[in-house]
Amino acid sequence: MDFWTGLLTSILQTAISPTTAAFVLAAIGLNIHFGFTGLMNMGQAGFMLVGAYGFGVSVSFFGLGFWPALLVAIVCAVVFALILGIPTLKLRGDYLAIVTIAAAEIIRMILRMAMLTDVTGGPAGLHSSKYAGVFSELSPFPDGQTALLGLSYSNNEGNSWWIRLVAWALVALFILITWALVRSPWGRVLKGIREDEDAVRSLGKSSYAYKMQALILGGVMGAIGGIVMTMPSAMQPDGMARPMTFNLWMIMLLGGAATIFGPLLGTLIFFVVRLLLTTIAGEFVPSSLLSPSQTEQLAWVLVGVSLMLLVIFRPQGILGNKKELSFNV
Repeated sequence: MDFWTGLLTSILQTAISPTTAAFVLAAIGLNIHFGFTGLMNMGQAGFMLVGAYGFGVSVSFFGLGFWPALLVAIVCAVVFALILGIPTLKLRGDYLAIVTIAAAEIIRMILRMAMLTDVTGGPAGLHSSKYAGVFSELSPFPDGQTALLGLSYSNNEGNSWWIRLVAWALVALFILITWALVRSPWGRVLKGIREDEDAVRSLGKSSYAYKMQALILGGVMGAIGGIVMTMPSAMQPDGMARPMTFNLWMIMLLGGAATIFGPLLGTLIFFVVRLLLTTIAGEFVPSSLLSPSQTEQLAWVLVGVSLMLLVIFRPQGILGNKKELSFNV
């Protein structure tokens, strides 16, 4: 009984964690790119890095407050989207995917450079103690610990209730923004570009401009997700590398591309299923058969197999609609 109670507590911890919320935010941005516009962006982790380090460096190195640092992070994401999009948005399909994943890797390698250690922390990154204080100062909660739903966290410091409240409020806000934009004429143009870009051009619409707007919007969402992800502990370049983007694609496809709540559902299932697999295997499978590291690897294998089966038997995802599967790539 204690095992199952502990498992339910772990699931709740995972479901409301800032990391889970950060993945939802980045997946919503990726859904803007691919789900609604048809852009094969394989470099969403690059936007997360740009946002996180734009914020962290602004605070730790330049001594800015929270709001100016947040503005710097958003501007960095917009500039990265412009640099990435201006020469590449005329590319389609796998060509755009290759360029975007290369751009994200360039950002990661620059941030890892030893000559930038004084600014970015180099390969070791930046600890949250250097930048999270400006965020904690905004909290309306008193200092101390609070227990809620069987979980106990600090009110303000580190992995706190405050970051959870803000993170999930941002998730709700971004879902609402996506819902409003998709129902607008702007959103309908994006879907038109995804389905038949030439038809959109024939109606006098600049598909290039709309794709750039979508790239910027989704990139800013990813950048804010990067900030949220690094706020409780630290930011480190390799923590947002290629696997991050692949996981975001898995999440988006699992929940359903071109859906409003797909990124949210996909993220929750992704994290909870991995937790269930590793915890149950660790409890009931003898260590002589599977070590903890092997259990983790097996969980990834099963998640990958599940994704393969999903793509084969339900390619639209859990919440998706087959009518939304027409992509001009």
